[in-house]
Amino acid sequence: MTIMRMFGVLAVAAALAGCSTIEKAESINPFHGGKKASRAANEANRISIVAADEDLKVADALKGQDFYLPPPAALAEWPLPGGTPEQSIENVDAAADFTIAWRVHFGAGSSRQKHVTAPPIMAQGRVYVMDGAAGVSAHDARTGAQIWRTNVAPKSKRDGEAFGGGVAFADGKLYVSSGYREVVQLDAATGAIGWRTRTDAPVHGAPTVADGRVYVVDVNDEMLSFLTTTGQQDWTYQGLTEPARILAASSAAVTNDTLVGSFASGELVALRTANGNELWTASLSRASRTNALSEIRDIAGRPVIYRNDVYAVSHSDVMAATDLRTGVPRWTLPISAVTTPLPVGDVVYVVEQSGKVFCISRDSGQIYWIHELNGPDQPGKKGKKAKKAKRVFWSSPVLASNRLVMVSSKGEAVALDPKTGAQQKALKLGSDALIGPIAVGGMIYVATDAAELIAIR
Repeated sequence: MTIMRMFGVLAVAAALAGCSTIEKAESINPFHGGKKASRAANEANRISIVAADEDLKVADALKGQDFYLPPPAALAEWPLPGGTPEQSIENVDAAADFTIAWRVHFGAGSSRQKHVTAPPIMAQGRVYVMDGAAGVSAHDARTGAQIWRTNVAPKSKRDGEAFGGGVAFADGKLYVSSGYREVVQLDAATGAIGWRTRTDAPVHGAPTVADGRVYVVDVNDEMLSFLTTTGQQDWTYQGLTEPARILAASSAAVTNDTLVGSFASGELVALRTANGNELWTASLSRASRTNALSEIRDIAGRPVIYRNDVYAVSHSDVMAATDLRTGVPRWTLPISAVTTPLPVGDVVYVVEQSGKVFCISRDSGQIYWIHELNGPDQPGKKGKKAKKAKRVFWSSPVLASNRLVMVSSKGEAVALDPKTGAQQKALKLGSDALIGPIAVGGMIYVATDAAELIAIR
């Protein structure tokens, strides 16, 4: 199944609320459960910059105004899905030429039963990827040559089909989550399995590893913590469960002794890393929704901790900058996305589901510029009716060598000027892609839907 088909299933999400189980590998995965009402942040404290029924526009006060971005800096490793435990990376010195250096296949691509969903990571000169059939492989970061490959799918016939998960690196070990209801530790040098721990439900998001613990969220909206040394479960936190969610799944953000996780309910929750005790809960979900699709509240992109704020965006038309200490949103915007925001310098970038890229002031929530990645409908030939363009989906952005880079479900990488939004370069990848690229070691790496690892120099 392609990225386009997977996201097309969103339209029937509400109808699937009571349907089949995760093992069927549906793109929208229903599950059951309940919990008392969330202790959400008070709506009165939320500063809405734009009313929910208004179009987002560039702020008059910011038109033509400059803002600060840090200069490009070399980055040697990208060991976690978002680069760091905070899921925050700024401007990386990488891929100045913006040309393809090499490409390699790394296993099973996406199909009706399998989906490539894991972001690549890079550590100790190796890029680690996970294919659509739970095959994890290590590749030389300079050449793409495969160093080792291990399939972490269990032998049990009970879990014959599954998808999702991801990889993370810490202290010479890889930590792998999967839709096969397991978290597995591998030796990063050899691929040998150290320990494997069973979970009660599938895990579709990649792990976050910090300070001796591995954190994952399963499809029952339960945050799970495991000790890196033994795989023993440390604590759990149950979020509000939802009847439908998006195929993409989130990874927690960690700073010091605070973990911030997101759930399919639209909850953004801060927990103590030591014991899972709740510090605050905020809701990124509109109170008034007018269509079935907006009933999907999932925060599928990673929450990002940056300069004492948490940046996150839900599928239910809420993007928020939330105070890390109190859980009170400083501002919100009516943006619907399944991507991860990119706060850097004075601004935060986000890619909306429609293909619009927003450059937003971190301080005020006002908009500097908007760029439409998806062009207008193509006109029909010889006076025929205009033909509607095929919908294209775009990944989370990365800032590399002063270029804002995203990849798409039509197999293209695009670079925008981060100050103006003007397109600078475009590159044909030759394979559909929606997993956000990473920028590290002078390169940009992309994992595609066809299980190709592409390096851009």
